[in-house]
Amino acid sequence: MNYLFTSESVSEGHPDKVADQISDAILDEFLRQDPEAKVACETFCTAGLVIVGGEVSSEHAYVDIPAVARKVIDRIGYNKAEYGFDASSCGIISTIHEQSADINRGVVRANPEEQGAGDQGMMFGYAVIDTEEYMPLALSLSHKLLRTLADIRHNEPQLMPYLRPDAKAQVTVEFSRKHCPERIHTIVVSTQHDEFDTDERMHSRIEEDIRQIVLPRLIASLPEKTAALFDGKFILHVNPTGKFVIGGPAADTGLTGRKIIVDTYGGRGAHGGGAFSGKDPSKVDRSASYAARHIAKNLVAAGAAKECLVQIAYAIGVAEPVSIFVDTYGTASIPGYDGLQADAYIASRIRDMFDLRPAAIIERFALKNPIYEPSASYGHMGREPYVKDGIQFFGWEKLDAVDRIKAEFKL
Repeated sequence: MNYLFTSESVSEGHPDKVADQISDAILDEFLRQDPEAKVACETFCTAGLVIVGGEVSSEHAYVDIPAVARKVIDRIGYNKAEYGFDASSCGIISTIHEQSADINRGVVRANPEEQGAGDQGMMFGYAVIDTEEYMPLALSLSHKLLRTLADIRHNEPQLMPYLRPDAKAQVTVEFSRKHCPERIHTIVVSTQHDEFDTDERMHSRIEEDIRQIVLPRLIASLPEKTAALFDGKFILHVNPTGKFVIGGPAADTGLTGRKIIVDTYGGRGAHGGGAFSGKDPSKVDRSASYAARHIAKNLVAAGAAKECLVQIAYAIGVAEPVSIFVDTYGTASIPGYDGLQADAYIASRIRDMFDLRPAAIIERFALKNPIYEPSASYGHMGREPYVKDGIQFFGWEKLDAVDRIKAEFKL
């Protein structure tokens, strides 16, 4: 029997994402001035107010917190007083203080290679053959739908001149019993908008524009196989509450780290519970999650499995992981190994193939660079890696271990 699976995404103007982007922009500014800075930055956004808190350890960096926050808010598009949250007029309070010396002593080592993990915990990486970027299809489509909407709002506002920054999307995919996507079942889009003269005209216009402008652009951007899943019979819900004028932090409080499922795999695989944004890479919540995604993606791309979950666990202050776990959901293709034996064998080889000490992860993906603000909306995983001004962004998405994996497992 077929089954349904749903994932959601939220736009850059969603209050939680506003908070994430401010936190990561502040982190980037500290790293730009001091790559050795230790940062744990949390942001709270509500109507007319931003509060930034957290802990920082840096020898010489000085960051103008209000200026950074206002720049992010303006870029997102909250630049009109009528939105109830405006870059030029909102209050901004900073309560950042020094990082705990008790934590710092467990992280910093005389030998940098033996840097301890910044916290205990377990981190997960996941990959699946659903899409070209080896991401779950429902989440990938939700992200791409909202990026299409945001592109119109920023670059072609004449097409949908009523759009405001806040939006959410949700996609339900129908899968076969063999876990292959068969069709798009339901799409939900809720987008903030200007006032209309009547609610009826508002709803009619927005739904028509989603059908005639946004979805055709989305489908045209997809690989042919994925585009074919839109069979014209899908259910579409647009602004199902009927009105969405009040949005963003004026409607809901935003907090850093409250969209960790949107940030990762949309509910597929697993999540260790740790957020990413605002944390420097010594926090393995972030860096080890990127490393686990890199391993899982390269394993699937190499043909070792059709679906793969990688767990890495650490003790605070200890460099080497305390455990590595792999689950391929019965899809592994390792010569001489079947089922759980294949998963255990893959896990046993990962420690030798990939140096998972925090310092090694940081060096491998150049994580001391100011690269984090772009990751704070539309997902940390599944993004296209690129180089800008000589700096690598989304390096954990590179397929640079495929050949090594094929040789290791004789694929």
